[in-house]
Amino acid sequence: MPDFRKIVRANMKSLVDWFGCYDAVAETFNARWGGGASKGTVSKKVTGNLDWTVADVIALEDAAGRYPVTRMMARRLDRRPDVTGGSLLQDGSSIAKESGEAIAAILAAEQSSCADDRAAAIKEALEARSAIDRALARLEGAPVAHGGAA
Repeated sequence: MPDFRKIVRANMKSLVDWFGCYDAVAETFNARWGGGASKGTVSKKVTGNLDWTVADVIALEDAAGRYPVTRMMARRLDRRPDVTGGSLLQDGSSIAKESGEAIAAILAAEQSSCADDRAAAIKEALEARSAIDRALARLEGAPVAHGGAA
């Protein structure tokens, strides 16, 4: 799996280079969102000592008229697998199974002082939610993502 932080850093560095200097980038942030940005903050973000925020991405991409980070994020969605098979009957079965397991795990966690039992209950509840989400997506006519917790 690619390291998206490195890719974001590289794309943002490219946008910063387009502006020509850290002062111009800081002023772009300040003009868009209000004061608070400085060239020192920009420098720390370029070197990777601080992470870029969504607000940073929006401000620089809009000002430059280029959208490399936004496009990368959109491509991530394009790679999601869709379920072409399956049915509402299978979804209903999955909801019943996963909900039953979630209920059993929640009751076990209630009676236990072990953190592992709470973690197991969370995992089972997320699996039940995922089953419900798949059924809702199918009912709404949206592409249905494969398994995993929501």
